[in-house]
Amino acid sequence: MPVVKGLSMEKGLCWASIGVSGVLLLVFLLDLFMKVPFGRLNVIVDILGVLSCGVVGYLGWNALQDLR
Repeated sequence: MPVVKGLSMEKGLCWASIGVSGVLLLVFLLDLFMKVPFGRLNVIVDILGVLSCGVVGYLGWNALQDLR
């Protein structure tokens, strides 16, 4: 009896990683351009945050495509 477990959980984790990276991407971009949440304490941290959020978002999207 083959039992398939976790497919919906795996899709949920992919969507959650895309969502969290999108929200953090928005926060870092707002800080970089408008100085809103953190007052632009460090521009390098903002740029690295934007890049890492983009990478995590892409990896979540790519993993979601593999599940289909």
